[in-house]
Amino acid sequence: MADVVERTELIGPEPAIALADLLDVPLPDLAGGEGLPLTWHWVYLLDRPRQQDLAEDGHPVRNAVLAPPRPGLRRMWAGGSVRTVAPLRVGAEATRRTAVVDTSEKDGRSGRLTFVTVGHTILQHGEVAIEERQHIVYRESAGAPSGETDEMRPLPRWEVGRDEWSIRVTPTLLFRFSALTCNAHRIHYDRDYARHHEGYPGLVVHGPLQAVAMAEAARRSGVTNSPGTLFEYRLVAPLFERQGLVARPDVEAAGVRTTVRDDWGRMTAEGRVVGRPAAT
Repeated sequence: MADVVERTELIGPEPAIALADLLDVPLPDLAGGEGLPLTWHWVYLLDRPRQQDLAEDGHPVRNAVLAPPRPGLRRMWAGGSVRTVAPLRVGAEATRRTAVVDTSEKDGRSGRLTFVTVGHTILQHGEVAIEERQHIVYRESAGAPSGETDEMRPLPRWEVGRDEWSIRVTPTLLFRFSALTCNAHRIHYDRDYARHHEGYPGLVVHGPLQAVAMAEAARRSGVTNSPGTLFEYRLVAPLFERQGLVARPDVEAAGVRTTVRDDWGRMTAEGRVVGRPAAT
C-alpha cells in the first residue's frame, strides 16, 4: 500500500479572497457558511517543501509524495478529476490525505513517458468533503532554446464570444498564481529557464490555472458546487504567455462542457462539470 501523507490546517478566508482578487471573480459568502467553489481547495493544504529539497526546476526531489522517477525529466500536469462530497467551509480545520495511487510507463513520440496518478482526499469534521485525482506526466527535457511557435505569431485574433470569459495572461498573473498555490516550477515565472532548459517558447500557463478557469466558467453558467458535483478535465496542448486564455462553458444535457482556447482559437484544455444548476 502506498504511503499516505496527511496535512491539517485551518481553512481561513485569506487564500479564497486572494484567488477571487487574482481572477476578479465573485467571492462566496464565506461568513455565511457558503462552501468554497469548485477547485478553490487548491489554494489550501499546500505542500511547502524545504528549499534544500528542490531541484533546479523548482520541484521537490526528496521528502515529498510526488518526486520525479529519475533526474532531468520535464514534469507536466495532464489532467484530473475533482468530486465534491460535501461543502468545504471556511472557519474549520480540514485534513488532506495524499498518496500515489498509480504509476505506469510507455514509449511516446518524444521518448519515454512516466504517468503518475496522485490521489487526494480532503476531510472536514471527520467526513469526506473532496475526492480528487491528479494525473502527472514526466518526459525527457527538450534541453534547447525554442523560437516562437506558429501559435505565437500575431495572426488575426478571434473575437471573444458573449458566453466566453477572457483572462489576460501576463507574467504578473502567472507569478501570483504560482505564489498562491506554492508552485515553485520555474517554467511559470522564469522565462530564461523555460526557454533554455526546458525548450519552451516562453512562460507556461499553469494547467491548474486553466482548470480553475474552466470551473469558474461553469460557475458563471449557473452550476453550483453542491454535493455530488464532478469535474473531469484534461490539458490537450500547452499554452504560453502572450497567447491569452479564453474559457467557455457549454450547457449540455449531461452537464456543462468547458474549454480553454487561446486568442486564435486553438483549444488547450477541456473538461466537463456534472452537477445541479443553481436554483432560480
